[in-house]
This record gives sequence, structure tokens and C-alpha cells, in this order.
Amino acid sequence: MKKKSLFVKIKEIGPGAIVAAAIIGPGTITAASQAGAGFGTTLIWALLFSIIATMFLQDMSTRLGIITRKDLGSALREQFENPILKFLAVTIIVAAIGIGNAAYETSNIIGGASGLAILTGTPITLWAFILGLFIAILLWFGNYKVIEKFFVVMVLIISACFILTAIVVKPDLGELFSGALIPTIPDGSIMFVISLIGTTIVPYTLLLQSATVQERWDGEEGMSEGRFDIIFSLAVVGVISVAIVVSAAVAFPLGTMIEDPSEMAYQLQPLLGSWAKYVFAIGIFGAGATSVMSAALAGAYAISGSLGWGTDLKSNKFRAIWIIIIFIGVAFSGVGSTPTEIIIFAQYANGLILPIIVLFMIFVMNNRKRLGDHVNKPWLNVVVWIIFFITLILALQSFEVF
Repeated sequence: MKKKSLFVKIKEIGPGAIVAAAIIGPGTITAASQAGAGFGTTLIWALLFSIIATMFLQDMSTRLGIITRKDLGSALREQFENPILKFLAVTIIVAAIGIGNAAYETSNIIGGASGLAILTGTPITLWAFILGLFIAILLWFGNYKVIEKFFVVMVLIISACFILTAIVVKPDLGELFSGALIPTIPDGSIMFVISLIGTTIVPYTLLLQSATVQERWDGEEGMSEGRFDIIFSLAVVGVISVAIVVSAAVAFPLGTMIEDPSEMAYQLQPLLGSWAKYVFAIGIFGAGATSVMSAALAGAYAISGSLGWGTDLKSNKFRAIWIIIIFIGVAFSGVGSTPTEIIIFAQYANGLILPIIVLFMIFVMNNRKRLGDHVNKPWLNVVVWIIFFITLILALQSFEVF
């Protein structure tokens, strides 16, 4: 097989772009903006840890999908032969993904709808309904290629806005590197640390990746392309996330708590001036729309796979699951809390669920009967156990266990 050039590989980015678009949603924009406004660049280390950890976990998910032709939900259902253990595993996965995606979908819809509300001055609840309906129609009639291209375009728009702004504001490079390389947890920041991790190592994207790579690659020859696809996409996610933290850290006085999504547009003013409000509104709408779609798809893949229903995009059961997920998101978008509170809580909930998913992945990726020589190497198991314990410790610390 002829070796592809770097340009061709980047041009053919696919499943990784879907994961990137899922991560760079309203949650990441809000969590990173809040972290930057509240604590400057001191929490960038949490993003750096998250991106590196996500690369390892998503590479495992890619390997599982390409080699076994199984999504993570299906693999988990088949992992345990004991019926009691199998029932417990399926119940935990369905409950964790169900709760996590319900919270995440609500924040995605609110984030996307807030962009349209900023542009039009009309209520978020109205646009939440319209956005949910738009995504449902796109999922119902769209095919994989259409969905993939939609994600790629939206990620490019969001990327350009925040990266260029971070360059224009000229951050203090010493403080930036200090925040990236020296882990600190200032008073009152633990929820934001977990939110930054929860909005980057998104549990449902691990299930989504294992399913979508099967649409693109088959067999060992696809492994290198699949690995490049996800690592390059996540590197872009890292650059965008850090750019958002940096732009917010420079734009807002230290200790600022952002109450409304429209306030976040202020951080784009150094680049865009009076256009900042409108470009930000379009950007957060795009981020919300892509994440609404990916959360719905991932939930359907996870629950269908875990219950053994199959993962055909056109099947009635598969469609019923993503319809319910979108409906829940629209329904809860009208609750009394402020949009930013709901969005941050959703990322926090994902961060608490994460250790459970990582633990199950360790079992699945060491199943030699299914993966053969493609099981985790010993050094990789060490890395993944470290990721598990760090996320578990942070989750326990948030409950003041120690």
C-alpha cells in the first residue's frame, strides 16, 4: 500500500473529527472560559493531562473497533460470562451513559441555543426546541458521510476564532508554561479541575469512537491511519482548549465568575472588536449543534451495544434511543438554573462517571480471546491505571472524602 502524505492524512480526517467536535462543545468553551476567568492559566495542567489521557484511551477504543469490529458497549456486554457480572456491567454502563448523556445533552442544547438567543434576542427555550428538532431531522435522514463533513466544518470555524484570539492577546508565556507543567488546585477550583477533565475525556466519546472507526477502516492495515486520525484531532482539541483558557485569562479580571454565555463573547473582542458577539454566537451554536448530535449518537451506540440490539443507524431501536436523549435535553433546557451552571454541572458529572468507564476499558482491552496480540502492552496498562487513579482521587476529593 502506498504511504500517504501528511496533507492527505489530514484531509482524510474523519472519526477523529467527530470526537473532536463532540469535545469542543459548549461545555469545553464554558469550562475553559470559567477556568481562565476565575484562575488564570493555573489550571492548564488539567487540560494537558486530559488531552494526553484521552489520546491513550481513544487509541484503545480505535484499536477495539478496528480489530474486533465491536463497539465498546457490545464488548462490555460480552466481557463477562457470569450472568450476574454481565447484568451488573450492562446496568452500570447504561445508567452511567444514560445519566451522563442526559446532563451533557441538556448542556449542549442550552449552549447551542444560547448562541441563537444572543443573535436574535429571543428566549433560549424556543431555540432549544428548534435546535433539537434540527438535529433530529439531520440524524434521521443524514448518512455517515454527511454527518462527518458537518462536524469537520464546525470544528474548523470554532478553531479559527479562539486560536487567533489567543495569539492576538499575547499571553505571558512564563505563566502559561507554569500553569501547564506545575499541577496546582487553588481554593475553590476542584469543581473546575474535574469539569476540564470531564469535558475533555468525555466518557461517551470512547463508545462513539469504537463504533465510527468501523465505518472507515477494517483490519490491521487501518490501525496506523486510525491512530493518526484520533491523535491529530485531539492535538487540535488541546490547542483550542488552551487558547480559550488563555483568551479568558487575559480578557477578564482574575476571579471573575461568568454568569451568562453572552459574557464569554468579550474574550474575542481583541481580535474581532464589535463583531465578537456575533462570531461567538455562531461558534457556540456550531459547538452545541455538533455536540448534540454526537451525544445522541454515542448514547444510542452505547445502549444498543450494551443491550445487544445492534448499531444500525436506521434501526427503530437505535433511532428511539437518540430521540429520547434529544427529547430529555430539550425538556431539561427549561430548568431554572443559569445556562453556565447547567453546562459546568454536566462536565462535572462526566468527570465523576469517568473512572467507571476507564475501569471497564482496562478489562476489555486485556481480553486476549477477543483482541489476540492487540491486547494492551504492560506499559500501557500502567499508564491507564494511573489515569484511573488520578480521576478517581479527584472525584473523591470533590466529595471531600480526604
